[in-house]
Amino acid sequence: MFRELDCVVLATDIPEDGLRKSDVGTIVHAYPEGRAFIVEFLALDGSTAAVTEVLPSQIRAVTASDITHARTMDFQA
Repeated sequence: MFRELDCVVLATDIPEDGLRKSDVGTIVHAYPEGRAFIVEFLALDGSTAAVTEVLPSQIRAVTASDITHARTMDFQA
């Protein structure tokens, strides 16, 4: 089960927020019984790129074989 402050990886695109599968974020709020989560995604300069609600099926845990990847994202900070 996921908890607040866990780093997670998107398992699906969320186009309305400009997010893509494999983007990494941090859970900032967990709803009761883990039915949904608020996840914050940061740009590498520390600014918030997106904050969005996701279902458990839309995220996965970070694994030891994951690596970070940089991409350009159009967003208004």
